Amino acid sequence: MIRAAHPDFLIVGAPKAGTTALHAALSQHPEVFVTRPKEPKFWLCDGAPPPAWRGPGDAHSQQEWIWRHDEYAALFTAARPDTVRGESTPFYLWSRGAHRRIGESLPDVRIIAVVRDPVDRAYSNWMHLWCDGLEPVSEFETAFAAQDDRVRAGWAPFWRYRELGMYGEQLAHLHQHVDPERILVLRYRDIVDDPPAAVDRACRFLGITPGLVATIPRDNSRSYVPPGWRPTVLGPVIRAGAHLGQFARPEVWRRASVPLTARLRTREDARRPRLSPEQRERLVPVFADDVRLLSELTEQDFTDWLSSEPKGSFDERRPA
Repeated sequence: MIRAAHPDFLIVGAPKAGTTALHAALSQHPEVFVTRPKEPKFWLCDGAPPPAWRGPGDAHSQQEWIWRHDEYAALFTAARPDTVRGESTPFYLWSRGAHRRIGESLPDVRIIAVVRDPVDRAYSNWMHLWCDGLEPVSEFETAFAAQDDRVRAGWAPFWRYRELGMYGEQLAHLHQHVDPERILVLRYRDIVDDPPAAVDRACRFLGITPGLVATIPRDNSRSYVPPGWRPTVLGPVIRAGAHLGQFARPEVWRRASVPLTARLRTREDARRPRLSPEQRERLVPVFADDVRLLSELTEQDFTDWLSSEPKGSFDERRPA
């Protein structure tokens, strides 16, 4: 019997929560097939193109979304019949529409939801966009507070620094459409602190041989771009270029943007600043109720996320 061309598993969670690292690790497993591109975003759509998001770079990046069913199915046709097939689109955990579509169309799919301290995740999300020259606000808390205005202005989900970290609400809704027994919640800290154990846990959940992947590649972090003349001068150029990039093939702007973003990151000695305890104390209450909900749903203890002590980036946390 020939299997239909669709995924056996999905890696979801939130941007900057470790989905890229786990995807890269599982791609090394001989019993796994993962798609290229990593994030097709198919289940965010409903048989139609994505909404016309209007944030910096949104229209350009949407050209890479795969929304036609035949194109999505084609991503899996090269998989060997003895492999489990998967793709990794972190926004699926955030999207209520994706929950419904996945539940209806993939009754046997397994889902790995990767979650990270929501304040640290939001900071890393902002840092990613700032260091790419797309985030126009140079101060994290100011950008964090701008979410509602940006949503009203039609900016894409990647800009929702607060909302993307509400894992409890998201998981509760996902449980309405997918059997909780087919969902594995995996912590970012476990991926960083004990990579072989984290991968083996994912492998056992997927029903494949554990012990075959010993390392996880570093995540897709950016070199820090300090405020100053570079983002002031080059940032608007990059954002304008990303806007114009929607009128060309996606790879055209990606190639053209390389030297500009490289100029942003010229200072190799610039270290990414950590969130201060005072910053965390102001932001942790935003997520406190949701953290408790997540703990109840998963029967795991996430109360360390309520601490005022920052956890640090992937490189800071990763053992030498």
